[in-house]
Amino acid sequence: MSGTETLGVILAGGRSRRMGMDKAMTRLDGRTLLEWVSASVSQVVSEVMVVGRREAEGLRAIPDALQGGRGPSAGIVTGLTAAGGGSILVVGVDQPWVRPATLAALLEVRPQPAIPLDGRYQVTCATYPAASVSLLTGIARDQRSLQPQAPLLEGTVVLPGSWRSWGEDGRSWFSVDSPEDLQEGLRRYGVPDPSSPHLG
Repeated sequence: MSGTETLGVILAGGRSRRMGMDKAMTRLDGRTLLEWVSASVSQVVSEVMVVGRREAEGLRAIPDALQGGRGPSAGIVTGLTAAGGGSILVVGVDQPWVRPATLAALLEVRPQPAIPLDGRYQVTCATYPAASVSLLTGIARDQRSLQPQAPLLEGTVVLPGSWRSWGEDGRSWFSVDSPEDLQEGLRRYGVPDPSSPHLG
């Protein structure tokens, strides 16, 4: 892809220990979490790939390429490498309530990376430019958490006042790490609706 395009990257490399099964293939109202997330991401970018898997339901998929790296930073580095100098839009496969409107708004935020803050940095619902790859590679290889390192990336912290103006209520980064989380998400937000309008 060209350096001016944004690649959609779905992070799916976790071990799913708390879920007790492959999170990407966990079903919610008849669709897998991967299907829900890809339905939203594909509305705002022209190319979507899954990182952390060798195959994925009709989508381009690649395993994490960073030897010895762990956590979302390793997946983000893999995605940036695949983007060939372009920026990436990252969403975790365990975030089935992600809103296309929020993703579209994130794509417009400058400078990148653009990372929402909602009590903690939402590093798996964010954009990252090619320039982030060096720092992210070091974080991944040292097996450090990306959370406390996020400010070092020197992009834009998207504060609650901003993301709430997009119609966001926190559902886009609500993570399903266990069966209980799945039920809690349904209680809070109902069945995901990626077909809702982009804006507002």
